[in-house]
Amino acid sequence: MKIAVSGANGYIAKNLIRELKAANHKIVSIERSTLYNVKKLSEILADVAVVINLAGAPILQRWTAANKKEIMKSRVETTQNIVKAINGLPDNKKPRIFISASAIGIYSPGKVHTEKSPSFSNDFVGEVVQSWENASSDLSPKVRKVIFRIGLILGKEAKTIQNLLPLFKMGLGGKIGSGTQSFAFVHIFDVVNAIIWGIEHEQARGTYNLVAPDNIDNKTFTRVLAQSVKRPAFFTVPEFMLKLVMGEASSLLLKSPQVVPKRLLKEGFVFLFPEIKSCLAEVVKSRT
Repeated sequence: MKIAVSGANGYIAKNLIRELKAANHKIVSIERSTLYNVKKLSEILADVAVVINLAGAPILQRWTAANKKEIMKSRVETTQNIVKAINGLPDNKKPRIFISASAIGIYSPGKVHTEKSPSFSNDFVGEVVQSWENASSDLSPKVRKVIFRIGLILGKEAKTIQNLLPLFKMGLGGKIGSGTQSFAFVHIFDVVNAIIWGIEHEQARGTYNLVAPDNIDNKTFTRVLAQSVKRPAFFTVPEFMLKLVMGEASSLLLKSPQVVPKRLLKEGFVFLFPEIKSCLAEVVKSRT
């Protein structure tokens, strides 16, 4: 099967492409510059069976005016251009499946959300994710569309783990702020498997929450990670310090929605790492 992937240099894409190639699929990487050229996109996407949209500038960075513009543009405009390119192709040349990343940041913090939740966040992240999803609303109905709202990804090469694990191994780990904020996570292997599941299962359509079923908070994550490396975790990252360093973007770490993967579980997807202990055990083992 011929599969086109945007954001091919990103963490999800690198792991996904490796698995797709192992299954003998032909991968077409969509270069960043091509995402802003509808004509070139049309040429690339003609006769492709699946388009996987993973492009987007990192959102966990200080939100300057320039960074905000790039975060929005790299998701919304690129998705709009992919949709325009697909819609402009003859029906016999169109991809059969369009899969796009999204994020749980669409949901308002402090509440429990299934895919049917109408309560969306009104902050910058909420605006970005809603615009990102709306950018594919005009996709031809002849193309099956799947959107995954993804939580915080954990894995050996995940930025979160790379940044935190050395500190925890030195006994310098700790919770962020009060530690009571939800911590909706998912292992990278489950992200990859869910996308492949979305390709292979014809019934997969619409929006799915892609987070592990285990409902934990930041304090629990901190405790389990410390236990996994056999070190104490007495420290706390104060809210004021995080806000000083990251500005408005600190809300990503201080506030988070509680998210339930209701549709994935109902439709038979099986998580390899459904709870935090097994997830972190695999991550820490991988790095030893």
